[in-house]
Amino acid sequence: MSYGRPLSFDPDEALQAAMEVFWAKGFATASLQDLLQAMHLSKSSFYQSFGSKQELFARCFNHYCRWRSARMRAGLRQAKSACDFIEDTFLSVAGGAESELEKRGCLLMNTASEFGQRDPKVAELVSSGLACFATVFREAIEQAQAEGSIDREKDPQSLADFLVSSMSGIRIMVKAGMSTPQTTEIVHIMLRCLK
Repeated sequence: MSYGRPLSFDPDEALQAAMEVFWAKGFATASLQDLLQAMHLSKSSFYQSFGSKQELFARCFNHYCRWRSARMRAGLRQAKSACDFIEDTFLSVAGGAESELEKRGCLLMNTASEFGQRDPKVAELVSSGLACFATVFREAIEQAQAEGSIDREKDPQSLADFLVSSMSGIRIMVKAGMSTPQTTEIVHIMLRCLK
């Protein structure tokens, strides 16, 4: 019984390479040729391993959200306080106005802007990704409330949603070319709203 030829590439590396293409170009603009070149795959290997561009995008998107939320959770664990984590997270994005990585924006937010609600499957991916980030922010809010730095009377989920929407706005402003001093001032205003 034949099981086919073994993979001659690392699927995780190929997925990471494809994610970088989608992140830089968006779904519509990323051509199959762009993906094949970045992933170092032939068409037959691509279709055999990833099915279609749409299937690959969904896998890349989920990979991105897991990677970002894992980084956020690590930052929360390592921070001196939950409020420090929130501040550091936002100032890092605001201070990235000169960074090529930050100028790409966020794959989740870029996808939401590119598709809106036109594609139900993508809308579901976006909703899931937003919930993933909001969960980390909610954990930070609840920790900050336990530490006494955020009013316990405030609803953690509402504040978490506020942080996700604020992050979206700041990332878009960075991508649009707003300067670091401007985005930093926006972060300081936002942080005062949490107290």
